[in-house]
Amino acid sequence: MLTRRQFGIVTAGAVGQLLAADKENLVYVGTYTRGGSKGIYSYRFNPASGKLTEIGLAAEMPSPSFLYVTPNGRRLYAVGEQRGGLVSGFNIDRASGKLTAINQQQSGGDGPCHLAADPSGKVLVAAHYGSGSTAAFPIKADGSLGESSALIQHKGSSAHPQRQNGPHAHSVNFSKNGKYVVIGDLGLDQYIVYAVDTAKGTLTEHSVTKVNPGSGPRHLAFHPNYKFAYGDYELTGEAAAFQWDDAAGKLTHMQTLSTLPADYTGPKSCAEILVHPTGKFVYVSNRGHDSIAMYSTAADGKLTFLGTTPTEGKTPRNFRIDPSGAWLIAANQDGGNMVVFKVDKATGKLTSTGEQAKLPFPVSIKFVV
Repeated sequence: MLTRRQFGIVTAGAVGQLLAADKENLVYVGTYTRGGSKGIYSYRFNPASGKLTEIGLAAEMPSPSFLYVTPNGRRLYAVGEQRGGLVSGFNIDRASGKLTAINQQQSGGDGPCHLAADPSGKVLVAAHYGSGSTAAFPIKADGSLGESSALIQHKGSSAHPQRQNGPHAHSVNFSKNGKYVVIGDLGLDQYIVYAVDTAKGTLTEHSVTKVNPGSGPRHLAFHPNYKFAYGDYELTGEAAAFQWDDAAGKLTHMQTLSTLPADYTGPKSCAEILVHPTGKFVYVSNRGHDSIAMYSTAADGKLTFLGTTPTEGKTPRNFRIDPSGAWLIAANQDGGNMVVFKVDKATGKLTSTGEQAKLPFPVSIKFVV
């Protein structure tokens, strides 16, 4: 079937007829494999109605806690978050939603929790929370992963006596030009920028941005213009705005503000942070408070807090905005449910649709575009 990109300019009626079977998005959900969960599950999402329909188990593997789908929608890569971690590659069958294993490699560390590929699709990088290291893997022409071509052990500690007594690499984000990859290390209170050699699959430390001691930087999300980036601090329940120089590979802090209501006194534990496709809004999930924090962005990249919306489940570790920008799906890890929210594209506010899907320990959602 032809894709939207291949149609070129055609009439609205023709598009409607030709794409009748292509209106729904394929969605994959990674889980922690306990409580009956077996791996990666597939769904169909209808962007007209906001309905999420289960297809079923797409692939079995141990605790695929974070997924990455290639921009062309052909392949999916997943971490296996366990001691003696794994990285696995799959081919995507759009018609059935099934995943066919390509190959698997030892990740080179414990508890891999995040991964991404460079824009050229030549190198996959994974972050290890457990052992506090960053690993790179060459991606071959057939999508298979080569053995690790780089493994960098982070060193140091920070202010929190339990959570920061050593390094805990937690996120992987590539620059637009693919020359750099930013690793958020919760244990060191640092965002570390590595220069990437895609031909050799090597990583070289390039720059470091330190945040306030005890913050616990977890994830990072680039603005669509790649002039700004936004991070969330797991331990202090905060969001931060940064300037990003894509040519120089440098992250500069601008602003830090809370993800929680002023009167909230409970546990703080941010998880995911995402920028709306328009770049107008930023969202952060709050575990403990069990909510999504909402922000608007200004021309200078700074944030304004808009409030929070309950996720209607416990421990919202991950969420994802659909390609149209009209919907947000929140995965409640300990609630065993995924909840669909309508996004107001004018205000950024979220409204629950009442649409839910049940799944044990959902922790990573990815749309196939």
